Amino acid sequence: MTGRTPRVAIVGGGHNALTAAAYLARAGAEVTLLERLDVLGGAAISAQAFPGVEARLSRYAYLVSLLPRSVAADLGLGVELVRRRYSSYTPVPGSDRGLLIDNGDRAATEASFASIGAAADAERFAAFYRRVAAFAGPLFDTMTGPLPTASAAREVIGADWAGFVERPIGELIEASVADDLVRGVIATDALIGTFSDLSGDTEGNICLLYHVIGGGTGDWDVPVGGMGVVSGGIERAARVAGAQILTLAEVTAIDPDGQVTYCRGGDEHRLAADLVLCGAAPGVLAGLLGEPVAASGAQVGEGRARAAEGAQVKVNLLLRRLPALRQPGVPAEAAFGGTFHIQEGFGQLRAAHAAALAGRLPDPLPAEIYCHSLSDPSILGPELRERGYQTLTLFGLHVPDRLLGRFGNDELRDELRRAALASLDSVLAEPIEPLLATDAEGLPCIEVKTTADLEKALSMPGGNIFHGPLAWPWAGPDEALDTPARRWGVATGHDRVLLCGAGARRGGGVSGIAGQNAAMAAIEMLGL
Repeated sequence: MTGRTPRVAIVGGGHNALTAAAYLARAGAEVTLLERLDVLGGAAISAQAFPGVEARLSRYAYLVSLLPRSVAADLGLGVELVRRRYSSYTPVPGSDRGLLIDNGDRAATEASFASIGAAADAERFAAFYRRVAAFAGPLFDTMTGPLPTASAAREVIGADWAGFVERPIGELIEASVADDLVRGVIATDALIGTFSDLSGDTEGNICLLYHVIGGGTGDWDVPVGGMGVVSGGIERAARVAGAQILTLAEVTAIDPDGQVTYCRGGDEHRLAADLVLCGAAPGVLAGLLGEPVAASGAQVGEGRARAAEGAQVKVNLLLRRLPALRQPGVPAEAAFGGTFHIQEGFGQLRAAHAAALAGRLPDPLPAEIYCHSLSDPSILGPELRERGYQTLTLFGLHVPDRLLGRFGNDELRDELRRAALASLDSVLAEPIEPLLATDAEGLPCIEVKTTADLEKALSMPGGNIFHGPLAWPWAGPDEALDTPARRWGVATGHDRVLLCGAGARRGGGVSGIAGQNAAMAAIEMLGL
């Protein structure tokens, strides 16, 4: 690149693409980022979901765990993250008992285990997560460097390699704790966004890994101001560094030699670049390159098949107040302050998976909810805060995109709305629907997002929040690491096109890791 500034085109404006733009502009590249929507941030945004209601919700992604301190420091983010005191609350279905895991009171947590008849599992549960912590920190430290080899990763994980990596995670969960409900609390970390048979495959193992290594502790924190604050901070860093950011710029084609075609303002434009970084899903990239894309969104590149199928429903609610619990003595602020598990016993999760495999909507719907406004009241307007309003985010499991073939999207959305409210009602002392706030049009404040809705809004094939199946964050034994793109886990089938989004080797979650890694590979390739 001697004699001129290297040019980089970045396709997509999610938080990872913005991260790549910031790093590359700071390194001296001429960066142009193209986003088809009028808002940046992708899934990591804050939005006013209900007309006339002053509540800015983290509409899609809602918690932060995987954002490395190094990336936050490099980009000067200064995002305030609130650590949750309560890990989780799980009601025992059909009873007035429940398991409250209090990070600040070990004795109270042990007493709660005993109250549901699982006293022996208190120490076993803690021991399981001590085993996790033994490798979480060292492994997380590798996420922002070149891909470690499988042998190096095995040294980090140590004696637990077989249980956490080679055998289905359901086997380790069943061997570690005895109570079905306690097993379910662990198992949900292996299912978020996936459609995994925990006792039959290892996809859940990878999902669990990504849920427990964040920051080396696995803690999931609340960004004060909502997820939009995270993306907004990265955007500012990119603009200050000199990146050109164009919204309402829809990319229509990518040439493997570096030419990007896009439409903006009714006109077609072409941008010639030395490298193209793509923050969109691998299946979307395949389409832009003119390569075959299966109906499922599958793409084959670098020798790996990338099938895209989401398996969740996201529901946002605004309540006039928190609902009453069946269990006396447990404050609602504690139960809703962490992850509130609903109908997620280990056996229930298995039954839900089997129902979905058979083409049925799980009944009851396993789900988990969280009240963002308890940790961060700033997302609500002053009047709503004064009146005691609260947000709820519900994430329903085992709702694979394939169910659209039976129901159709509108019918599925209606069925999921009913299923989500019914699951909530099944563990509360009062029905949830009468507590819903109303918007300016008098409609209840509840928003349901199916996999098809996510695909339409965010270009996520199959509604897959990870852009495809997750991969282990290390190189396989026979995997070539002979180019910068391969060493950093961002390679595609084309030398001048890199992945910088969730579909990259260590993508997934709100982390900026994929964007940073793509930028590091690009800096090496461009000699910056």
